[in-house]
Amino acid sequence: MSTARLVMNPAFTVGPVRRRTFGSFVEHLGRCVYTGIYEPGHEKADEDGFRTDVLELVRELGVSTVRYPGGNFVSGYRWEDGVGPVDQRPQRLDLAWHSMEPNTVGTDEFMTWAGKAGIEPMMAVNLGTRGVQEALDVLEYCNVPGGSHWAEQRRANGADEPYRVKMWCLGNEMDGPWQIGHKTAEEYGRVAAETARAMRMIDPGLELVACGSSSRSMPTFGEWERTVLTEAYDQVDMISAHAYYWEKEAGLQEFLVSAEDMDRFIAAVAATADTVAAARKSDKVIGISFDEWNVWYQDRTPSKPPTGDDWPVAPRLLEDNYTVADAVVVGNLLISLLRHTDRVWSASQAQLVNVIAPIMAEPEGPVWKQTIFHPFALTAAHAKGDVLRVIIDGSTIDSAEFGPVQAVDAVATWDEAEGAIFLVNRHETDTVSVTIEVPAGCRLTEAVTLNHDDPRWQAGPDDDTTVVPRPNTSAALDGQTLTLELPAISWSMVRLSR
Repeated sequence: MSTARLVMNPAFTVGPVRRRTFGSFVEHLGRCVYTGIYEPGHEKADEDGFRTDVLELVRELGVSTVRYPGGNFVSGYRWEDGVGPVDQRPQRLDLAWHSMEPNTVGTDEFMTWAGKAGIEPMMAVNLGTRGVQEALDVLEYCNVPGGSHWAEQRRANGADEPYRVKMWCLGNEMDGPWQIGHKTAEEYGRVAAETARAMRMIDPGLELVACGSSSRSMPTFGEWERTVLTEAYDQVDMISAHAYYWEKEAGLQEFLVSAEDMDRFIAAVAATADTVAAARKSDKVIGISFDEWNVWYQDRTPSKPPTGDDWPVAPRLLEDNYTVADAVVVGNLLISLLRHTDRVWSASQAQLVNVIAPIMAEPEGPVWKQTIFHPFALTAAHAKGDVLRVIIDGSTIDSAEFGPVQAVDAVATWDEAEGAIFLVNRHETDTVSVTIEVPAGCRLTEAVTLNHDDPRWQAGPDDDTTVVPRPNTSAALDGQTLTLELPAISWSMVRLSR
């Protein structure tokens, strides 16, 4: 049996657990909005048309923030189409996903849903086909109490109090040639800086996110961040990072160590931002908003949008059905995000419902949990206090891309009352026996593991309970030594009380 030894000490912290790490994403894409969060004809819809069964699972998932309305969608979105009387709203072609947007749900409906879900909205502005003025207009609509044109329009539309949205994304993936209004780094950096400067004239307390590279594999990665931040450093608070992972030709074992890529991505973006700070002789620190991340099989048929004269409303798009192995990778990506809490200030798993999502909702039918729901929900519920540095010494895996990497990856969190350790065994075939040195005076409260003999098992509307986190009976605490066995391809959580 392979072995690993872990050491955690509350004296060695990375930074605070940030609730915004557990954000999600609702885009007007496929069935995320229509027949996802919103289906007025459903038997479980509330008076505003929102599915209460979906809302219940959103709360159970522990989502803290939700990014809206895109995504690629936002780069062609006219936000004013989605406010005012619903029967007077225009239908528009959504060029990003070759769909028809009815605009039945817009800013006010989303804010109503956000209140019911208990989440903080994170809004994005269109810097693809639009610019500074439109960003100011939607900000005025959302945040100004009254007296101005757009504030009074909001009040006339039924929202007397301002929404006071704090976090705003300045466009989306503007480095991508697929993006409507794609720009060079110089062009985008300039418009981002000017938009941010103007938005702060309305609300100085905003937290603004500039677009970073849409993936680490982009040919402009690194130089894009440097150029954009050189233009906009003083005007923004964070820069975005996006990453999706899937099993490729290299095979399952290589897929299981995907979090190594996320670690390197975060380190490179932070180093680039610090390089700009050094050149500017600035003490200001730019954070990272990892506002798109997940497992996404982009080459599969469900990810192919319609074509030609077919412009459907809410087609089935990007509806990946996740495996146990996918859930282990998602749990590992959460470990990576927490491990970098000193620089990752916000994160959004893409997306929340139906579209590469932890929650699935059938039209006129049931709601069910994907495998990836479980590591997210338990991490969001039990990661509290501070993130601790965890030292790992154990068996390694030879990765073709990353070289030797630890078979076990882990992070720990600690507050005054309890601690939690989140672990993955990334080895495709071997169980790992783990020994963890924990602080004195701890009691073992809970140990659970998510795994299955078939790592490609998938949940569905008729069975989402066969594979869930179950007690790990191998866990034992003797003094300050915690031992447990981690099956191959597994995610685990251990909770300690003080």
